[in-house]
Amino acid sequence: MVALAAMPGCRAAVPVVEPVLDAWAAVCGARRILLASPRSLCAGVERVIRTVDMLLDQRNRAGNGLVYVRKQIVHNAHVVKGFEQRGAVFVEELDQVPDGAAVAFSAHGVSPAVRAEAARRGLRVVDATCPLVTKVHSEARRFAARGDTIMLIGHAGHEETEGILGEAPDRTVLVESAAGAAVLEVADPGRVSYLTQTTLAVDETTEVTAALRRRFPALEGPGSEDVCYATTNRQHAVARVAGRWDVVLVIGSTNSSNSVRMVEVARRAGIPAHLVEDAAAIRPDWIGKAVTLGLSAGASAPPVLVNEVIAALQGLGPVTVTEHTTAVETVSFAPPVTARPR
Repeated sequence: MVALAAMPGCRAAVPVVEPVLDAWAAVCGARRILLASPRSLCAGVERVIRTVDMLLDQRNRAGNGLVYVRKQIVHNAHVVKGFEQRGAVFVEELDQVPDGAAVAFSAHGVSPAVRAEAARRGLRVVDATCPLVTKVHSEARRFAARGDTIMLIGHAGHEETEGILGEAPDRTVLVESAAGAAVLEVADPGRVSYLTQTTLAVDETTEVTAALRRRFPALEGPGSEDVCYATTNRQHAVARVAGRWDVVLVIGSTNSSNSVRMVEVARRAGIPAHLVEDAAAIRPDWIGKAVTLGLSAGASAPPVLVNEVIAALQGLGPVTVTEHTTAVETVSFAPPVTARPR
């Protein structure tokens, strides 16, 4: 091996490299990894990934055409990059898709206006919207049809909320916090209902809903909870074992709402927690002298990323991996008929 100092340009690099190596050396040692389960991909994400897989396979067999996807198919940079490498073309809006081409809608859903544009352009739509998001769209149409003002609990700018707001834009208001709920004004307080984005924090949603009920006693909600089972399960898994961790790492992208909520759940329990895109994003100061590391992954993060993080931590010293399961998920969704070979 050639010494760094003997290589061109490396004399200047050594002062930069050595502190990094020293920082990692300082956190080496034996530790325990406690995996929270359920974690990683949910049924809706598995469905949309399988859908795009099928479309790319069909394109490869046909030997022509492109597979277009509106927005990120799921909020995970690794999933998107993997599909891009296989030839999928991600676009922000439909005006980037040629007339008559095939386009997949992401798991987060779209507004009626987007569907209308696709029909007008003659696009072959493959709708990979998560069925649980589709449920919220149906509820929005039902509440709007009976004349309610709909209070949508969610985050501004999120693709899911934008799609739901589009179902009845003149009858829907976005509520982002309990403080916002407390000062909300509507035309008829006696005809009000609420819906929620599916990837919110459970306790935060409960707080906002309670504030809305105090403000509007006539408030009605959906027949069943809108926050999806996978989001709920992953948050509960983190919350129930938070006291056994010194620090928590949640694998997920920064634009993944459900992953961010998992980090917030751990922090509210008083545990240091960090969102990491992958193993390369881990910082030594986050680990420190922690003996027990908690590890989980958002519903859009592939399981391979969990394995890579474990392998990286094993490079710091002996690791014992145990798992704490709080729920077993058996839900599955079939891919849309339009994605299947014709």
